Amino acid sequence: MTSRALVLFSGGQDSTTCLAWALDRYDHVETIGFDYGQRHRVELECRQTVLQALRDEFPQWADKLGEDHMLDMSVLGHISDTALTQDKAIEFEQGGLPNTFVPGRNLMFFNFAAAVAWRRGLEVLIGGMCETDYSGYPDCRDNTLKALQVALSLGLDARMVIETPLMWLDKRETWQLARTLGGEALVQLVCESTHTCYMGDRSHRHAWGYGCGECPACALRASGHAAFVSSAASDIATPPAAEPSAH
Repeated sequence: MTSRALVLFSGGQDSTTCLAWALDRYDHVETIGFDYGQRHRVELECRQTVLQALRDEFPQWADKLGEDHMLDMSVLGHISDTALTQDKAIEFEQGGLPNTFVPGRNLMFFNFAAAVAWRRGLEVLIGGMCETDYSGYPDCRDNTLKALQVALSLGLDARMVIETPLMWLDKRETWQLARTLGGEALVQLVCESTHTCYMGDRSHRHAWGYGCGECPACALRASGHAAFVSSAASDIATPPAAEPSAH
């Protein structure tokens, strides 16, 4: 039986790594993006660059990568008063969440993605949510998405599986996963072509990619990349243990 998946693909580091993960595992993979009035909507342009690069530079995945879907979710921006959809400084709210939290965003994304998946005959939804290195968003948590998987399957009267391959990985491990999946070529694609910065900054290039270097998304990406580079250097510097000689 052909396995078919739909990846929630923003054009950022995490969703690009998840897309590579899906292409490595499923026979047919489609992508879906959402325009919700985000300040960093430059990521929508990056999506197309990444998709084209995956088709051109990774022949093992090119034939698996199917249609891309883009949905207008501007209503989410209209009902949200957050630093991700409005021109305001990023700060932490009284409850401990940063004001970049867009209430209900991932819940809405998965609901609309499930409707597209149902129509397209795609039984797996894949997202880059993570509960290890993250900003504390409640709709990124494993229990939230497990409950949502049950609700979607019941509401559609069809088995719908939500996969979150990064859920228990830190950002260093996410970088490492990209290298494992696509080698140095994928790592460089993530650095050069994806976008994660909340401020939409594409003018400052760092070792880990483009961004302001100060927002929570940049801070997580930078620290993870530094740990990834350090770990890779340690692996090179430490020779493998010698095999015991046979007598």
